[in-house]
Amino acid sequence: MQLLLAVATSEFWPNNPMRRLIQRVSPAAAPPLPSLLLVAAVGVLLVLAAHRSSFFDTTSAWSGARRPSRARNSTTAGGRVPKGCDLFRGEWVPDGGGGGAPYYTNRSCPHIQEHQNCLKYGRPDRGFLRWRWRPAGCDLPRFDAAAFLRSFRGRSLAFVGDSLARNHMQSLMCLLSKVEYPKDISKTPHSEFSTMLYESHNFTMAIFWSPFLVKANKSGDQWHLHLDEPDDAWLAGIPGFDYVVLSAANWFTRPSMFIEAGRVVGCHICLVPGVADLTLRYSQRMALRTALRALTGVFNGTVVLRTLSPTSHFEGGEWDKGGDCRRTRPYAANETRMAGLDLDMHTVQVEEFARAKVAAAARMVLMDTTAAMLLRPDGHPSRYGHWANQNVTLYNDCVHWCLPGPIDVWNEMLFQILLPD
Repeated sequence: MQLLLAVATSEFWPNNPMRRLIQRVSPAAAPPLPSLLLVAAVGVLLVLAAHRSSFFDTTSAWSGARRPSRARNSTTAGGRVPKGCDLFRGEWVPDGGGGGAPYYTNRSCPHIQEHQNCLKYGRPDRGFLRWRWRPAGCDLPRFDAAAFLRSFRGRSLAFVGDSLARNHMQSLMCLLSKVEYPKDISKTPHSEFSTMLYESHNFTMAIFWSPFLVKANKSGDQWHLHLDEPDDAWLAGIPGFDYVVLSAANWFTRPSMFIEAGRVVGCHICLVPGVADLTLRYSQRMALRTALRALTGVFNGTVVLRTLSPTSHFEGGEWDKGGDCRRTRPYAANETRMAGLDLDMHTVQVEEFARAKVAAAARMVLMDTTAAMLLRPDGHPSRYGHWANQNVTLYNDCVHWCLPGPIDVWNEMLFQILLPD
């Protein structure tokens, strides 16, 4: 009873009419207990209603210079999984509490890419935000922003890859916004090469755009991939970082010519007489091999290879032929399995990681998120990454992930694997 009255008369509600009403009740004239319970219950409902209004906001992603709120306290936040627990095999379960979901909203985080801002653009369901990943052999602690920044004070983290690497980094920035907003210290105006500094913790985070990881240039509708030459756009900037998260997959599906030692050795969907179609599996393998070899040769920090985000969540057609992802809940673990292109590309990544790790001096970690994300066809923007009348290339987006959304689990996993042994 005292707790309910405290909530109803909280200092955060100084003008709450319920506070004034309760203050006028003297001990001598106190009403019966049922009346007090009713007053307290109404106060609690007012608090919950205020929380709901921010959660369901569909206005702009950021509307003011409000300072971040203090990090949520939770008995399950900031812990560490037991040694030997496989974070990457498990199931999605309903989120029953312990801090609740989501960690942030489109109002509390100013770093959400427009195309992933599903709340702003009117996604009607919210059930996709109320699931947690539970590994088969342990519990995955909730993300604790304060603990993360304390753990990596004075450190630096780089993301290298395509727009899904950016999606990953923006998720982390939103998670950390509960404690601190970063200062943009980028040396270029191009958002593909942003650098952010969390000044009070001296923690730096950066993104390097390199969708193929190797040198690439476009000629007409085809890409020319130099599969034996790493992309200097990211490689030159990496040595000063403590941690690098490397990822690349989706762009290899595009028509490409494969070049090694200065000559064409094959292609993917090129239809050029005399040029063998080696398929994207070849280009992905050779590009990843080149990138990992180059990275481990100049870098002595921690290398994290994140496996692909599923390409298979379009239903009813391909991405440019009416395909969409309208599901509103995860698959159960036995409802789907990795197959086709997802399986082929995942296999390449696992094999090339194992090959590189044998010869690497740097610490290397495989962040195998594919199986978990395969179960989340409900977590994509679909048509809720833009206004209905906008003309956009990817109208139904089943590639990227809503923020907030299932992708936030990548950073719960990342926190665990970056912690020292």
